[in-house]
Amino acid sequence: MLAITGATGAVGGRVARALADDMRNDFRLVVRDPARAPAYDTDVRVCDYADHAAAVQALTGVDTLFMVSAAEAVDRRDQHRSFIRAAADARVAHIVYTSFAGAAPDATFTLGRDHWDAEQAIRETGMTFTFLRDNFYSDLLPYFADREGVIRGPAGDGRVAAVARADVADVAVAVLRAPADHANATHVLTGPEALTLTEVAARAGAVLGRALRFEDETVEEAYASRKAAYGAEDWQLDAWVSTYTAIRDGSAAEVTQDVERVSGHPARTLEEAIRESAGA
Repeated sequence: MLAITGATGAVGGRVARALADDMRNDFRLVVRDPARAPAYDTDVRVCDYADHAAAVQALTGVDTLFMVSAAEAVDRRDQHRSFIRAAADARVAHIVYTSFAGAAPDATFTLGRDHWDAEQAIRETGMTFTFLRDNFYSDLLPYFADREGVIRGPAGDGRVAAVARADVADVAVAVLRAPADHANATHVLTGPEALTLTEVAARAGAVLGRALRFEDETVEEAYASRKAAYGAEDWQLDAWVSTYTAIRDGSAAEVTQDVERVSGHPARTLEEAIRESAGA
């Protein structure tokens, strides 16, 4: 029995669609809102990551769990740990978790520290694991631009090996079809090349038929502009700004072949990722 979280999102939704067509697998959807669950002929269970009791009930009988990381939140670490404990209490044997490339306790990208914490929580349970450490999502990079088509941030000439969400899902499907082949493995998922944000803007703009450009900022300017525009909390500002500083310092520049090695096809280019995402 497989359980899939995040089935209403881009990654989990693609995974669920693929497995719904695969008669070899019996799977369960674990969702927060059953009204939004895809209409597949499968079991649907309802729980929130932070609701330990409901999560145990939803996960009982599951052998392998695909856990899409929770949405950005100030208490995301607590949510993750509650759900992971529930998986262990429900006797889930193997958890496949969507982490972040470069996850570490001192990761430049502050949310990468949340993913490291989740990885450690999974290790502490003794469950078999597979970590899918995703780079930033290439098909979302154009949406970093403001209304004037400017991507602003303190990234300098740093490079990012962004990965298509579709490739992350394809790798997850391959892992879930043969989880034993990926026991206690960490796959670092990237695109086929590392690009500067200047290159990203030019190439993404060409695909979308929109003039996009990158404008470098200082860290101080980045904090000030986002604080003024959104009035966000400090943790959220840190996450937004550190997206760019992680690109600037090379944290997001590593290119791997893990997408092709696991999924069986080359990683999508920036242009391919944007076209497919826009079409969907």
